[in-house]
Amino acid sequence: MFTLFLYTSLVIFILGLIYKVFSWFSRKIGISAKDVTTSERVFAAAKGILKVIFSSKILILIKVFILDVVLQKRILKENFLRWFMHMLIYGGFMLLLLMHALDEVITVSLFSEYYSTLNPFLFLRDLFGIIMITGLGIAMYRRFILKVPRLKTNAMDHYVIIILAVIMISGVLLEGTKIMSHTEFQNMVEDWSNLGDEDEIRALESLWVQDFGVVSPNVKEPFDQEVLAQGREIHEMNCAGCHSSPKWAFTGYALAKILNPIALTLDRMGSSNFLWYIHILACFFGLAYLPFSKMFHIIASPISLLVNAVMEKDKSNPANIATRQAMELDACTHCGTCSLRCSVVMAFEALGNEYILPSEKMVFLRTLAAGKDLSREELRAIREGIYLCTNCDRCTVVCPAGINLKELWLNVREDLVQRGYPEPLVLSPFSFVRGLNREEPATDAYSNPLEKAKQAVAGNFDLLMEQNRPLTLQDRGKEGLGQGSENNTYSYCFGCQNCTTICPVVGSYDNPEQILGLLPHQIMCCLGLGLIQMAFGSKMIWDCSTCYQCQEHCPQNVRVTDLFYQLKNLAVKNLKRRIEAKTT
Repeated sequence: MFTLFLYTSLVIFILGLIYKVFSWFSRKIGISAKDVTTSERVFAAAKGILKVIFSSKILILIKVFILDVVLQKRILKENFLRWFMHMLIYGGFMLLLLMHALDEVITVSLFSEYYSTLNPFLFLRDLFGIIMITGLGIAMYRRFILKVPRLKTNAMDHYVIIILAVIMISGVLLEGTKIMSHTEFQNMVEDWSNLGDEDEIRALESLWVQDFGVVSPNVKEPFDQEVLAQGREIHEMNCAGCHSSPKWAFTGYALAKILNPIALTLDRMGSSNFLWYIHILACFFGLAYLPFSKMFHIIASPISLLVNAVMEKDKSNPANIATRQAMELDACTHCGTCSLRCSVVMAFEALGNEYILPSEKMVFLRTLAAGKDLSREELRAIREGIYLCTNCDRCTVVCPAGINLKELWLNVREDLVQRGYPEPLVLSPFSFVRGLNREEPATDAYSNPLEKAKQAVAGNFDLLMEQNRPLTLQDRGKEGLGQGSENNTYSYCFGCQNCTTICPVVGSYDNPEQILGLLPHQIMCCLGLGLIQMAFGSKMIWDCSTCYQCQEHCPQNVRVTDLFYQLKNLAVKNLKRRIEAKTT
């Protein structure tokens, strides 16, 4: 049964690992990966690896491996407690894995006289275990008590903590129950000694009750010194070669002392066997689940750090960049460092859209890359979150996994804005980064979202014009543009056209009315007539550079630029209202 579970877990782990690696070469993230085949990406990756190995860049890899992978320098720069927690969990886990879980493969080959019940292995196993348990305790303290700002907890975070906690707690309980188990003592005597005399067995049992923590139904303290001396002699001949004092196993021995009053009851219930199965099954389950869980970052994150250290956007093969971005989705640890440094986090505070936070965008992108169906609302939320990103690069700089988040947002942004839902932010100053990178998509692809958004924010203006239905003063009041409002300065305009004359955007075109739709003084006139939605349809309010020259040169102190801001906000608000009305 044990062997079956082991091989099943190993097969699932290996298949999961193969699936993950295959997904790195097959998943298409954003527009840059759409025309690159899987075979091209595999070939480019192999070529790139060989090129790095046989170049001076290998020194960069060695440096990054030591500083960023082993010593976790990036995390230390951000927060000492988090670095300490990570080193405890990662260090304890790896040491237990290599020395204890893989002892028959690694430890036995290094130490010919190895037994898990001998020192220093007995002590080291407990030391590594307590190191990891301490790290898990700090992790739960930070997440659930300290509540680090913008650190989001999802189901997978809980699963990881639960699996590791079950493995560690069951391991300590198993060690404690085995130390005090009389059944385990009897099995040891039968399997490893040649004792047949009852007096000799009783003498050895007396020694183990006094010095090794065994709780026996047959013998009780105090013991005769001659019996103990005999037991010690038998122990030296039969047991000392593979059993050190369990006091070195300080966590298990302390637990055995605590459970001493109920030791015999636990022994009769077969608690050692039960806990052994729990511990082993939890380990096997954790191994099988690893490629499909957040824990996979222990493999993907080091690869991300190494790959990003030697790749450059303008020089690296686009096929390798596509592969790297697919891999980076698995490298993300969902630690929230990027969200803590995000420059548009105040938009999250105002809008409540969690996909504005970089760490939550990464969670969503995994779903998107997996090809899962998304609701219209989910797609709208992630599009807003990605488009509000200013590409300030703060998230990339602080990411402990070395993920190039800035390039990822640029790539995914264009793919998302090409999809059905019109994103009004493409018309606003937030389109600055997209405009600077307009050579990335094809020319017609760049303009399509702009036209779609323009039509959407204009709303049913054409219908209103046909019916000659301008907004009433009451309607304008509802929109914050009525009489008595600080935003009604448009009523002071007498059409001198000074704002249009001084506008640098208008001056950029030979035929500005054809390009912009309405000029600044015409927009003020629209507002005066109550044709607010007509102003929504003007490209002028979205192309405005907010230089404030129109407002500064207005002889009537009309707040032209401020009114443009108000119009843009109303346009987006109006669009959202119409979409919500359609979906309800």
